[in-house]
Formats: sequence, structure tokens, C-alpha cells
Amino acid sequence: MIEFSLDRGSGVSTYLQLVHQVRQALRLGTLRPGDQLPTAREVVESLAINPNTVLKAYRELEREGLVEGRPGMGTFVRHGVTGATLADHTRLRRALQAWVDEALAAGLDQEDLRTLFTVALADAARKGVA
Repeated sequence: MIEFSLDRGSGVSTYLQLVHQVRQALRLGTLRPGDQLPTAREVVESLAINPNTVLKAYRELEREGLVEGRPGMGTFVRHGVTGATLADHTRLRRALQAWVDEALAAGLDQEDLRTLFTVALADAARKGVA
């Protein structure tokens, strides 16, 4: 089961942080079709947030077709997010981590890394890859 966390200083709304975490867990394969999400009450108690925030996130996920609410039972994952396999994610994450470590050792800071990554994504989009 997924355990949600919040970054209250991120500027991203709370409900969107929950939605993004579910999408990420689906991409990484840590959530699979049939898995149950925590109840709204469990999320409210663990994060000290408004129940309507959790319900809004779950409604958004349901609207996207990723989860379904089952009355009296909870909210369950309907579909995974297609893309790379968990093995691909692991391999690519290790390669990216090595790149980050090398960039930090070369004296770049986090903002430099974000800029380089954003430029690389933009280049890929222009090439029709992303």
C-alpha cells in the first residue's frame, strides 16, 4: 500500500501531490491493478489534512480512469500507467544518479541541474522523442 507524504513548501497543492504520488507509484510498479489505496480517513490521520482534499485527489484519479471507488470497500487501482518496466526505471535511475553525483562533484548546484534537465527535455521534445 502507498504511504503518502507532503512537501508543504513545494507550492504544489496538496491534492495534486497525492495524485502525483499515485501516478509515480503506478509508473514504478509499486502500485498495481487491484491494489487498494489508503482510506480517506487513514490519509487524513497520517497527514493531518482535510478529508475533502483526499476525496478531491481520489476523484481526479477516478476521472483519469486509474482508480475506482467501491462503496463500502475502498478505492482500488484499475489500470497501471504504461511505459518503461520497473527494471528499466531502476537502471535509468541509477544512471541518472551517477550523472547527478558527477555534476555535483563538478560544482553544479540543484538549480544548475534543473536547468540542464529542462533543456535536455526540451531538446528531446523538439526532436519528437518526448
